[in-house]
Amino acid sequence: MVFIALYNAILKLNHKKDNLTVKVFEICFKLNLWYLSIQENTNSSNKESNKSHTYTSNFMERNFKTYFYAFSLGIILSGYGSVFAFSENIYLKDSLKTPDNWFLLDPVDDGIMGTGAEKAYEKLLKGKSPKAMIVVAVIDSGIDITHEDLQGKIWTNEGEIAGNGIDDDKNGYIDDVHGWNFIGGKDGSQVDNDSHELTREFIRLKAIYGDIDKEDVKRKNKDEFAYWEKINENFEETKKEAESNYNMYNNMMEGFSNMAELVKEDFDVSDFSEEDLAEFLSDDEEITAAIDMLKQMFGMIRLEDASINTILAELDKAVKHFEVQAKYAYNIDFDPRYIVGDDPKNYKEKYYGNNDPTGPDPSHGTHVAGIIAANRENHLGIEGIADHVLIMPIRAVPNGDERDKDIANSIRYAVDNGAKVINMSFGKSYSPGKKYVDKAVKYAERKGVLLIHAAGNSSKEVTPENNFPNRWFAKRGTSDAWIEVGASGPREDENLVATFSNFSKEGVDLFAPGVDIYSTIPGSEYENNSGTSMAAPTVSGVAALLLAYYPELKPEEVRTILKNSVYKVGGDKVRLPGQEELVSFGDLSQTGGVVNAYQAIQMAERLAK
Repeated sequence: MVFIALYNAILKLNHKKDNLTVKVFEICFKLNLWYLSIQENTNSSNKESNKSHTYTSNFMERNFKTYFYAFSLGIILSGYGSVFAFSENIYLKDSLKTPDNWFLLDPVDDGIMGTGAEKAYEKLLKGKSPKAMIVVAVIDSGIDITHEDLQGKIWTNEGEIAGNGIDDDKNGYIDDVHGWNFIGGKDGSQVDNDSHELTREFIRLKAIYGDIDKEDVKRKNKDEFAYWEKINENFEETKKEAESNYNMYNNMMEGFSNMAELVKEDFDVSDFSEEDLAEFLSDDEEITAAIDMLKQMFGMIRLEDASINTILAELDKAVKHFEVQAKYAYNIDFDPRYIVGDDPKNYKEKYYGNNDPTGPDPSHGTHVAGIIAANRENHLGIEGIADHVLIMPIRAVPNGDERDKDIANSIRYAVDNGAKVINMSFGKSYSPGKKYVDKAVKYAERKGVLLIHAAGNSSKEVTPENNFPNRWFAKRGTSDAWIEVGASGPREDENLVATFSNFSKEGVDLFAPGVDIYSTIPGSEYENNSGTSMAAPTVSGVAALLLAYYPELKPEEVRTILKNSVYKVGGDKVRLPGQEELVSFGDLSQTGGVVNAYQAIQMAERLAK
């Protein structure tokens, strides 16, 4: 089936931060299906008796066929991570029927595959007082620390006096009152966009092997040269696609915008809905054709209360995203690191950056923070999972690939400043500084800190070689303080596993709610997003909840409890992510289960007696 093949192609993703919304993906995927259905209907229709339809199809042929397929390819190369699960007949799940707080609900009592956190509060923790305030470090794109639902939930460095320009607590970081920013300059400037690690590896290796023939490579360098050949081929291909696809997305956006402007001008309106279109009548053939196409577009997208301006705004987010890919991600002449002012090659350098933990675009990190810690008492927005928790913002993830040096230093900063849990909702496919990240992970493990990492949104099996950072150490061994998290949806059926989620019987510990999660975004707003980036903080929230009431637990004990207390899915099969094949849910992770706060608290209580 072509629809299945198209969808599977889209889901071969790099797992970057979820910087586009669920709605963008839903709109664009449905428009792909719309084009294919129009093409099929047109081919089987009589050309003379369907002039309006033929005009529409020709318009699509000229302007959208290439763009829709390009959109799919662009998603592949860009690492677009914010996607919806879909059902057997290729319609995306109707998230509007799922409660906003579904990730807090319980599989048994509520019939929804949430964490059971509300059940834990109601039946196990009522009347009990937490024993410790747990600090969760969120290494991410930045956090809006002024958000209404995060007030009282942001970590404060009590040893630092704000704004005096002095490192009062002598930790090496001046005025780090609410965390640190490893991708900012001393003057307050910020790294927003950055290149992909593939680009940086291409630049590094080209300087060594770019002018050397294979037969001239020394034996000791054969392996690295083979790596260079792989990097070179991958880079040239993806760079070319990024540049051409950006132009296509622009044209696609212009096509929809032009149709909308025709209708707006003719009927003297500034916006319109599907219902409005039904009332619009015109004798002008061009206006009629535009109305007809827009009706079909609304009919296919089927978003509740959507207007044309809403749809165009979402598409514009996608266009801007791919503009970044073309202009920055694969641009060998773009290097924003001068802003930071450090030596990127010196992995021993620790003290650089600035004290602004928010940065230019904290959308992703703010969403992550809300899942863990949004205020449960203020009757605003949402309720986070953990009640006795503080978020330590650490900014290290740009709009592009994070750098290993920054991640290693972020982990060490979190550990040294009191974090007990570190959430890492990011990842990439290459890690030239892995040994330094490994050292930081081992440091966290020795100091009693739990690390929780998003498995990624590529619909692929996680291995030690294709997903970084990870629990596997470069030399030997694995971390016992590491939890790798896949994403699951709200229903216990064959679509339980998010179709974008990475998986592995060995490399993924458990699954957690990660589809259509409603949480905080900058400006005291709220939004649904999907991805393993949402599943990881779900587990971080449960871990923090557990530690608040049982602070004596060691990281490996928390990991064991969370794994052994998962909600076990029955014998029914689930879809292998990105495929039609049905497999056992137990084959996709070590536990074959979904994290469950209620059962975790029960187990911790038994162990404490």
